[in-house]
Order: sequence, then C-alpha cells, then structure tokens
Amino acid sequence: MAKTPNSSPDPRIVGNGGETHQTASSAQLRLTTNHGVAVSDNQNSLKAGSRGPTLLEDFVLREKIQHFDHERIPERIVHARGSAAHGYFELTESLADYTTARILTEVGKKTELFTRFSTVAGGAGSVDTPRDVRGFAVKMYTSEGNWDLVGNNIPVFFIQDAIKFPDLIHSVKMEADKGYPQAASAHDTFWDFIGLMPETTHMIMWAMSDRGIPRSLRMIEGFGVNTFRLLNAEGEATFVKFHWRPKLGTQSTSWDEAVKIAGADPDFHRRDLYEAIDNGDFPEWDFGVQLLSQDQADALPFDILDATKLIPEEQHPIRIVGRMVLDRNPDNYFAATEQVAFLPTNIVPGIDFSEDPLLQGRLFSYQDTQLSRLGTVNFHQLPINQAKGCPFQNFQRDGQMQTQVHTGRANYEPNSLSEAGEDGGPREDPKGGFRSFTLPLEETKVRLRAESFADHYSQARLFFRSQTAPEQAHLASAIVFELSKVELDHVRNRVLGNLQNVDDALAKRVAEGLGVDLPKASEPASAPFDMDVSPALRIIGKYPDTLQGRAVGILVSDGADGTVVDAVKAAAEGEGATVKIVAPKIGGVTLKGGKRLKADGQLAGTPSVMFDAVAIVLSEAGCAELLKEGAAVDFAKDAFGHLKAIGFTPEAQPLLDKAGVEPDAGVIDVSADTKAWLAPAATRQWDREPKVRMLA
Repeated sequence: MAKTPNSSPDPRIVGNGGETHQTASSAQLRLTTNHGVAVSDNQNSLKAGSRGPTLLEDFVLREKIQHFDHERIPERIVHARGSAAHGYFELTESLADYTTARILTEVGKKTELFTRFSTVAGGAGSVDTPRDVRGFAVKMYTSEGNWDLVGNNIPVFFIQDAIKFPDLIHSVKMEADKGYPQAASAHDTFWDFIGLMPETTHMIMWAMSDRGIPRSLRMIEGFGVNTFRLLNAEGEATFVKFHWRPKLGTQSTSWDEAVKIAGADPDFHRRDLYEAIDNGDFPEWDFGVQLLSQDQADALPFDILDATKLIPEEQHPIRIVGRMVLDRNPDNYFAATEQVAFLPTNIVPGIDFSEDPLLQGRLFSYQDTQLSRLGTVNFHQLPINQAKGCPFQNFQRDGQMQTQVHTGRANYEPNSLSEAGEDGGPREDPKGGFRSFTLPLEETKVRLRAESFADHYSQARLFFRSQTAPEQAHLASAIVFELSKVELDHVRNRVLGNLQNVDDALAKRVAEGLGVDLPKASEPASAPFDMDVSPALRIIGKYPDTLQGRAVGILVSDGADGTVVDAVKAAAEGEGATVKIVAPKIGGVTLKGGKRLKADGQLAGTPSVMFDAVAIVLSEAGCAELLKEGAAVDFAKDAFGHLKAIGFTPEAQPLLDKAGVEPDAGVIDVSADTKAWLAPAATRQWDREPKVRMLA
C-alpha cells in the first residue's frame, strides 16, 4: 500500500516496528548476522502481531541470544583476574656463551610480546588489591617459536612438588561448605594447610610482607620461580633463574590503604596499568639472569631444584641482559587477556627445563587446563596465542575450531609424496630443532622427597631478618591479622610453633598481637641455620625516591587560589607525576578571581587512597564547608595515616586539625614553597608510622 511522505510507518511490514531508527548509509557498515545476512531491525523481535508471541523462526533473535548465552568460557582456576598489555623485549647483552636461543643472543633485536599480570586466589570478578601473590606471565613471539616465561612477583613458591598444588589451591580458595571468603587467605583451611606443610613457610614470609599488597602492577618484580637450563652450541648446560626488575622500583601500599582502595576502585591496578600506557608512560622492566654452573649449584647450602628456595643475589649477582617495554593496550579484553594461554612447555632451542618437581608438574598442568578453558586442541590458532615470529607447521589436523585450511594429501610423516612431485609437508630439523639436555639417569622409581629439600626454615629466617624494621612490623602485623580470622585454636598454635623456627622475636610479636600464649616450637625436619642478611630482599630504601609514575591528588574548593593550584600541578607534573584535581562536585570549582576549574574526580568517589601524595588548596569559606564533610576529613586523615606527603595552604589548617594531621617533615605549606613539597611527595614518611598505627 502506497504511503504519503508524512504517513506513519506501516506496523505490518516485517522489520519496521513503528519506530524511527538510524539506517546504514553507503558510508556506514551494515549490521549483519554471523553469517553475513543484513539485519533490518535490531530493536524488535519477530512477533505474531505487535503484542503477540515471538516466533521461533526469528533467526536474528535466536543467533543473538544463543551467542550471548555462550559468551563466557570457564575462568582460570587460579590467576582468573588478570590485566595485560602488548610490548616488546630487547636484548642488550648477548648470552651466546651460554645459549643458542636467538632471543638471548641477538643484541638490539626487538621481539613482540604479551604480558599478563594477575591475582591468584580470587575469581575473575574479585578486586585488584587483596593480599595475594601476583602472576607475571610473558609470551614472547620469537623467531624460533613462542617462549612463555610464566612466573610470579615472588621468587619462590609454597610447595616443592606439583602433586600438592591442588591441595594448596583448595585450601586457599573459598571454603567448601561456606563458599567464602573470596580472594582472601585469612581463614581456617588455608592456615591449616600452611601449618601442616612447613615447606610453605618461606613463601608465607613473602606473601605476608609488603610484596603481597603492591602499589601498582608497574611496580612489581617478576620471577621465573623455577630453575631452568641454558644450552650452548656445544650442548653444555648452565642453570638459570630469570628476573624482571621494574624501572620504577618495587613499591607497595599499606594494608589499611589496600582495603580502602578495594572499596574506592576495585579495578585500581587494571586502571593504573591501562591509563599509564594510554598516556604514553610505558612501563619498563630490566631483564636479568642468575647463571650457575653445576659445581656452583652443588656448592649451595640448599638444592637448586627446590622451588621454595631463592639464590641470594649477593652470592650470585643478577646480570641485566635486556629490557621489556609495554607500549600498547589490548584492543579487546576477552580476545587477548582472557584467551591468552601461557604454557611453561613453550620454550625455544637453547633453553631447557630442570628436574624441579614443581616445574615438571607444571609442564603437564598448563596444557591440560587450556583444553578445558578454551575447549579445543586448536587454541594455539587464536591470534593472541599464535606463533608470530615464525611459521608453525606440522601434521596435526582437524579438531574442534580448526581454522586452517590444509592442502595436499600428506597428513603423516614420514612420507615420500615429494618424490612424486607433490607437497610432502614439513620435515624434522636434526641440526636446528629443539634438543633436550642429555642428563644421565640411573635411578630406582620411588615416591620420596629428596633429603636436600628438608630445610624449610633457613630461608624464611633469611627473608624476615633481611627486612627493614618497618617491613618486619608490617609482616608480623599481617600474620596477626590473618590468624585473628582463624577460628580453630590448634591451627593458630601450629603456625606459631612453626614461626619459632623462623625467628623467636617474630613468633613472640605475633603471639602478643593475638593475645595468646606462645606454644611449644615445632620440631623441624632439618635444623635451620643462619644465612648472611640480604638487603636485596627489602623494598624500603631500594626503590627510587621519585614522582615518576606516581599519582598526586589536589583537593580544591570554591575560592581557592588558582596560582597555587597551577604551581603545585606544574611542579608535580614536571617531576613525572600524574595529577588529578579533586573537588566536592564533579563539575569543579570557581577559583579566586572567577576562573572555573574542571574536576577530574568527585571527593566522595576519589579518596586520598588513590594517590601517592596529596595537596589541599582551599579558601577559608571552602574549608569551613568541608569541615562538615566526612569525606574531606577522611581525605586528609587517611593521607596522613598512610604516611603520604601532604601539601596545604594555610586556609586548610582547620581541616588538617580536625583530621588529626600533625606537623612533620611530610606536611608542607605549599603556598610558601611549592618545590619543598616535592621531595617528601616522592616517598613515604616512615618516621611517622609509630605515631599513627599500632603494629605487632
């Protein structure tokens, strides 16, 4: 039926529901189904009449809903919550004497990579800042195949043998009867396992230290954890430990701060990494190795194959041979960060495994879990997992989600089809292909732990005694907090008994913090011994005092002096900090003189825990208003309590007084001297801590 230009759309016409919609012009992409059919109406289902039942024949609806119903894939059992970025690796010093791997011998060559950081215990929907180990996995697309260096931000692990990994994870995950706590280790089942498995003690020292609550993913170290081998052209092997060192230094939050960040921004670490890259502040890490001959490994007072042990760098220095730069965010989180599959089995010629029993189990586990998560043996064909630096070609065929179209008859090897002029396919490369280290073996099959693995406390003692006094207090307080959540007395007592083998003073501090008597010390399988203190294991005093990579928040009010705001902002940005203006309302404030200043964050939603240092620039009237606002008082109170530098103008003094901010070297009048505030802003005010916090 013909219509006049001004008539209403005919509701009987399929694909036109009586509403006005944008239609695709010749310059726009047309919306289609997954099979390429153009969609005329993406707003309304096909129905029998405008108020009638929906018709089963609506293939557009069925495809859209069905795809939505299957959007989620099984999340990783561990390391489910991740953040990632693209970047490159560049070798700065050749290791040709130790390995034939081109990525470790070709100086100056940049190799594309993808790095994923993660928490371990929580699910994909948990928060970024719990006390937890952080995964640090790097996939390098080398010219000889993918090399996946899959590690953590801690150089050791909880267990010595992979057969205990399911038990470890079951204990730290949500308790089976309750389904909680989520992303937390402060509960009975975890500490029950820890107390019964003394080999976990060293790792617990690290997890309870400030390393467990990092300031940023850009400020964590990375470790390969396990011992690997490098093989040179002569087939000679050298043990190697791999290290990533952040250029910004290893930095942490305080526990109270980490908890409040979780409430203010559950995506704090993810946002921090994304925004830094988006702003061109590309995170960078040095790449280092510790190299040991067999004789040097044999001379260690522990077994180099024991993943609960580290090699003190004062004894065997870390040799910096390269760098990693992350310079591009993923275009799509699911396609890259969620679907990336890291495999410790992905190594290249010139690198090989050791007999570390934890590593040996990982070589099976990671491949197996990808089959479950990604649903197909062809997960290596996903773009994020494909070998990019070289072709991949073999006779593996078919399978679910096969995307390659193989030609020719040859799908087996050996074959002689090439003799008939056909494509016979790829062949093995005896000279350049991957070779394993020729390790002589003649042993009896046993289920035994080597006696050289029996010392569970010496390195835990080394770690604790190597910390600075504030770090020791933080570690002790963390254990007190965790054990305070434990309901079973015998579980607490067993842990306290183990701690006495680490350090008597530590055990007493924890017992006093809990308000319980110290039980009898447990009997160690091997008597611990004292090792030389390792300053390299500290955080405080090691990271650079700089505003580079840090965030500064400036709280302003109506009538504030704009010249001071501009001066503070310019000074902080000049030192490399990211500066955000915080105001009572997101619309901003009207400064003295009438100029309007836009806010980057609203006060209630942008607390001081989001920043490394703060400045409070107010007018008298503005301060009077903020004295009635709890979020403003907390802004100053938390900054002071979290040991941050506070710049202020004299008009803000009543707010500081109400917040309990006392004068010290980190509380600076910025109206008098903006630059005097920069030095304390570049670090924490550790001398302030005893005044504001009771620690174990």
